[in-house]
Amino acid sequence: MSLELQINKKIKDAMRSRNQIELDTLRSIKAAILLEKTQKGALEILEKSTELKILQKLHKQRKESADVFNQQNRPDLAEQELLQAAIIEQYLPEKISEEELIAIIKDVINQVGGKSMSDMGKVMGLATSKLAGKADGKVISNIVRSLLIS
Repeated sequence: MSLELQINKKIKDAMRSRNQIELDTLRSIKAAILLEKTQKGALEILEKSTELKILQKLHKQRKESADVFNQQNRPDLAEQELLQAAIIEQYLPEKISEEELIAIIKDVINQVGGKSMSDMGKVMGLATSKLAGKADGKVISNIVRSLLIS
């Protein structure tokens, strides 16, 4: 079942249960999907990778907004953003552990033949495509950097 169909079904469920935060979050996901579809030229179904990028972007936006609200001493708004991020997270693939992440990145470094920081771009390109949705880009970057330096 495509993400769009899942979201439409969940919107109906959220409306029935009168869960406003979930409803708002699901509607924002649906809006982002529809926007992407219209930009691409009326594709019927988006690719999984595109859906994943949309969800990651929305999740990251919610986390960053929560950080800003916490800095501005607005815990009420930060809590709403974190609740929305948790709802979006349900549709993202499971995150992998740091040990698994390090092992995958070491494998990528060996494949690319990375030996120094000048190889960071090559390693990051392959690593981010392999780990799409499974790990945050900043975490991947930090691990790659530490492995290439040592």
